[in-house]
Amino acid sequence: MSFFLETLVGGLLAGVMYALVAIGFVLIYKASGVFNFAQGSMVLCAALVFVTFREKGVDGPLAFLITLAIMVALAIAIERVVLRPLVNRPQITLFMATLGLSFVIEGMAQFLMGASVHELDLGILDLPMEVGPIQVSQFDLVAAGAAGALVIALSLLFSRTRIGISLRAIADDPKAALSIGIRLQSLWAIAWAIAGFVSLVAGLLWGARQGVQFSLTLVVLKALPVLIIGGFTSISGAIVGGLIVGAADSLAEIYVGPLLGGSVSTWFVYVLAVAFLLVRPAGLFGEHSIERV
Repeated sequence: MSFFLETLVGGLLAGVMYALVAIGFVLIYKASGVFNFAQGSMVLCAALVFVTFREKGVDGPLAFLITLAIMVALAIAIERVVLRPLVNRPQITLFMATLGLSFVIEGMAQFLMGASVHELDLGILDLPMEVGPIQVSQFDLVAAGAAGALVIALSLLFSRTRIGISLRAIADDPKAALSIGIRLQSLWAIAWAIAGFVSLVAGLLWGARQGVQFSLTLVVLKALPVLIIGGFTSISGAIVGGLIVGAADSLAEIYVGPLLGGSVSTWFVYVLAVAFLLVRPAGLFGEHSIERV
């Protein structure tokens, strides 16, 4: 029983890491209705910038602030240079723009800072810690705490502040929001800046977990089932979806994999996501679209 609990808790905490990446997608989608496929490249870029400054001897807090400024500037530049000219274009056009942008960011980041694997030490020990009858990784607990703090802060931003309410209005109907005086471009820039901050947090945690390398961009592939299950428009749904994906992935690998004669971690959560699409297309916490006919 203790082994099952350790596997379950380990999966839940790993799912929080996926949720961190998914939150970046949700932020942009809630504010502009754009699925930002470049989020994974932004995660890689943030981690590369931070670790480059650290390797040059810059102190951790200062390196974090410099990297944050660079990521915010990059996010705002993306919104102004790439997406602002495409306002009111079809969604597929915006998606293809972010898809191409992901390769540009990834290539430029590795061209300027190298393509070798970098070790990133945040000073967080990845050692087992006894919690009751089970052992839990200290690193996973810190990551879960960071994700929880982000979820609370972002949920309050979108539900209690004027900026958050305006962003929700823009996502529902950009033209109606403009007609009542909401400044579309300024609020989109704010949303992208926040997404840049989330990319930095996710990049640091994932970089410390598996090293700063090209494979960080592939984290977005595991974030997709999280978004499908939790819903593209819900920050709390991203966390719930991440927990489901993490737990299902870990448990299936241990209990289903041996029955099928191999690893199932590469495909099991996608099958689960397809099942959710068939039963609940908007996800657990997603907003159902209402169209006039």
